[in-house]
Amino acid sequence: MADVDSEVNAEEDEAERQEGGWLDTLKTVVVAVAIAMIIRTVAYEPFNIPSGSMKPTLLVGDYLFVSKFSYGYSRFSLPLGMPLFSGRILFSEPERGDVAVFRKPTDDSVDYIKRIVGLPGDRLQMKRGILHINGKAVKRERAGEFVDGGRLAGYYRRIPRYIETLPNGRKHLIAEETDSGPMDDTDVYTVPEGHYFGMGDNRDHSQDSRFLNDVGFIPRQNLVGRAEFKFFSVDGAAWKFWEWGSALRLDRFFESIE
Repeated sequence: MADVDSEVNAEEDEAERQEGGWLDTLKTVVVAVAIAMIIRTVAYEPFNIPSGSMKPTLLVGDYLFVSKFSYGYSRFSLPLGMPLFSGRILFSEPERGDVAVFRKPTDDSVDYIKRIVGLPGDRLQMKRGILHINGKAVKRERAGEFVDGGRLAGYYRRIPRYIETLPNGRKHLIAEETDSGPMDDTDVYTVPEGHYFGMGDNRDHSQDSRFLNDVGFIPRQNLVGRAEFKFFSVDGAAWKFWEWGSALRLDRFFESIE
């Protein structure tokens, strides 16, 4: 009987150890998920670029980190945009030239990324492809060409590239195919208080604040964070890891976003 009892006790001990192991694993997973959610909410959140509206600064297939603390926090800093509070807390004003992620004003379930070129009270206008801010033309200098496309895309296009210098001295690259496109001559936009004006660096192929009925002015509350740096970049589908040998853009890894 003693041997039988010993076997039963050993089996019970082993079952308890296994149960304890599963519980420990579950606790570890729960804690790890909680920490990840906290980091995504208050510190950095990863985003990927699905469109070409920010070329040449950001390419389709770029993966980047956005600092959530740069502009303080709103409901859109929280998972699923939970409406736990209104407005912003710990707010810091965006700087002209920041590349910002925000919730689209006309559909706050969609994330957009554009460059903030207009601040509250600014008057902006496009004249023959040149951005004007408060009645003054923004300096634009030719800087070669941006080669769009590639081997995986199956095409190459050379697009005029320029360095644009904003009134605060911030410089960035833009792509401008033509100065006579549909949004290269506009009326004057006056940015309301508590709002911002965002534009894509790919000026002829960006749905941005110039389109008032689609994007329009960006409410302060809709800001999610400032794009800081790229941590990964792949030309093509990122999940096709067997193609990474020729598709990885290693020169873009851990590159800051200007």
